[in-house]
Amino acid sequence: MTRIRFICNYIFHSEILQQMLNPSRSRTQPRPTRSHPLGGMDYVDPKKKNGVVGKILLAAGLTAICILMLKQSPSFNTPSPFSQHETGVTHVLVTGGAGYIGSHAALRLLKDNHRVTIVDNLSRGNLGAIKVLQDLFPEHGRLQFIYADLGDPKAVNKIFAENAFDAVMHFAAVAYVGESTLDPLKYYHNITSNTLGVMEAMSAHNVNTLIYSSTCATYGEPEKMPITEETPQLPINPYGKAKKMAEDIILDFHKNSDMAVMILRYFNVIGSDPEGRLGEAPRPELREHGRISGACFDAARGITNGLKVRGTDYKTPDGTCIRDYIDVTDLVDAHVKALNKAKPGHVGIYNVGTGRGRSVKEFVEACKKATGASIKVDYLPRRPGDYAEVFSDPSKILRELNWSAQYTDLEKSLRVAWRWQKSHRNGYNPSMASI
Repeated sequence: MTRIRFICNYIFHSEILQQMLNPSRSRTQPRPTRSHPLGGMDYVDPKKKNGVVGKILLAAGLTAICILMLKQSPSFNTPSPFSQHETGVTHVLVTGGAGYIGSHAALRLLKDNHRVTIVDNLSRGNLGAIKVLQDLFPEHGRLQFIYADLGDPKAVNKIFAENAFDAVMHFAAVAYVGESTLDPLKYYHNITSNTLGVMEAMSAHNVNTLIYSSTCATYGEPEKMPITEETPQLPINPYGKAKKMAEDIILDFHKNSDMAVMILRYFNVIGSDPEGRLGEAPRPELREHGRISGACFDAARGITNGLKVRGTDYKTPDGTCIRDYIDVTDLVDAHVKALNKAKPGHVGIYNVGTGRGRSVKEFVEACKKATGASIKVDYLPRRPGDYAEVFSDPSKILRELNWSAQYTDLEKSLRVAWRWQKSHRNGYNPSMASI
């Protein structure tokens, strides 16, 4: 039944998907001015009319076939397993599950026998990642993907009304510091406003467990290192400010609810699935705002003419920024441990990092070794909104969740990610590159 619905959904939306996947196919020439030779009536080209009629008849035929397939399915009148709570099965809504971190989290949840619903508008995520997950877990009732925008309150409410969620892992967010300084309103809307919408839907539909994906950017540029959970939150860019506002909404709501809340503030994410099934495939037009790992790989592959390092005059040993790099596999493990430890009425706030800072120059040298490429490096002025040094004190998450980073070899993590990059030069598929 799931496969039939997927096929029908594909038929109905294939033209829309093709437009997203191949934007170059969209209209580039303006429509010709229409003439009105007979009292304002348009002259209709018979060929165009026949073409339109043919498309309508084709669509009607395909619709009829899908309806027939659905009716003949033995499970046509059977309620969807996603719409019912099931003893022993945790149904997790993963927002942004087509993205880099969200897709890795969905993979881990599925491996742990959870039921997963992914909601993503594909503005930053990849349909190819969804296909990989569907191929790995084709069993009925394991995984469903819903194409929707969290900025649409009606769509969000409908999703919650039609599905029986036990928990939400909220990853969906735009997440580039540089971009946030150029377009701050996008960040406040996408992060803060959309989180409010998710919280409202959770409250209305009695979904009482939230694992929230936050960031060390909420701390700004602290005076002391390492950063603990008690370090004052003084964000210095719109990305960090928007995330802190979202945290404040969650914490204020929690004061009068029994919701189980886990807020994970994590640091710079690197790496990819060790088995090579998933990786990072950002939109090409956002490369200059993206993670340094992506920039290094692009330079190693010759996609860009070298690597641009922004800022060499920070008060650090080599003048470049210092960051705490966390492998995505470790990060996902922290989310799963947080889900397992979440308690009604309790809030847990944790830094997720290695506890060790590495400079950008150190990172570049590790990337050169991991890729075997001679990467040209251009040193440029600072990027607005950046800070000199940030690394975590992960002792609280070790103490309370028994979590610590296991993949701490920077060069090895980059080597794993590089293997995926080399075998996916156009993202997940030549015809399904990053959307």
